[in-house]
Amino acid sequence: MIGRVTQQTMQSSTLANLQLSLSTMADMQAKMSSGKKIQVPSDDPAAASDLLRLRGEQRAQTQYARNADDGSSWLTTVDTAIQSSVSVLRRARDLTVQSGDGALGATARGALATEIEGVRDSLLAQANTTYLGRQVFAGTSDKGAAFGSDPVAGPYTWTGTDNAPVERRVGPVTKVRVDVDGKAAFGSGAGSVFALLDQLATALRTPGADTSAFIGQIDTHMNNMLTQLSGVGARQNQVTDAQSDLQTAQLTTKTQLSGVEDIDLADTILKLQSQQAAYQGALGAAAKVLQPSLLSFLK
Repeated sequence: MIGRVTQQTMQSSTLANLQLSLSTMADMQAKMSSGKKIQVPSDDPAAASDLLRLRGEQRAQTQYARNADDGSSWLTTVDTAIQSSVSVLRRARDLTVQSGDGALGATARGALATEIEGVRDSLLAQANTTYLGRQVFAGTSDKGAAFGSDPVAGPYTWTGTDNAPVERRVGPVTKVRVDVDGKAAFGSGAGSVFALLDQLATALRTPGADTSAFIGQIDTHMNNMLTQLSGVGARQNQVTDAQSDLQTAQLTTKTQLSGVEDIDLADTILKLQSQQAAYQGALGAAAKVLQPSLLSFLK
């Protein structure tokens, strides 16, 4: 049975096709203007799921990169402080060797003692080095200084927190320690390098006192610092490697995102031009089909 085709049927069909053609062209123009082929998840649910996963990875990589940059700055600060400490402690050793030959008078030994006290103050300043307001030799402690005076333990007491290192996550399963245990590097209280230098200064001001025994103790503290310095260097290399890996991963993720969501510009331009031509043709056909009736004219 052949259905009856009326003027109203033709008008409804033509208008529906025009609306569909216009909607398609508007969608392609939106893709052209944004450069993205997925405007809403319903455009491609599978690709939208991939986009969410890739963007999640991208955010995580960005955070890891920030952590690595911060960790690198921490380690650089620690490295500089320990190297400076080794340098000034080596000066203290040279002064101790100089004082041990017995040829110096009381005035000269007093001058050396004063210089040793200056070395002690320099070491104490390095041991209390901070980065962005945080002590780099005190772990997660919030004390004002890594080394201070304690009513019980006495002067030069380490105020840090045991077994509470400052760490930065630079990968999904990778953490790097970015501080140094100040007690391991400088000692604490009566066993600290600062107390040792105080004893050395006192010995230098004591007539006839032998200072040669202090050389071995200074070497021990210097070796402790160098041990911590080598650990810092190893962790710095780990952070540098992580930064390099993160740069590669970020570039890969960016490329994958582009492949999923970016349009093919040349193909989209060609399709848009074809759609515009089809729409103009549809408008011309509709103008012939939707002729005004006598009733429409009378109205």
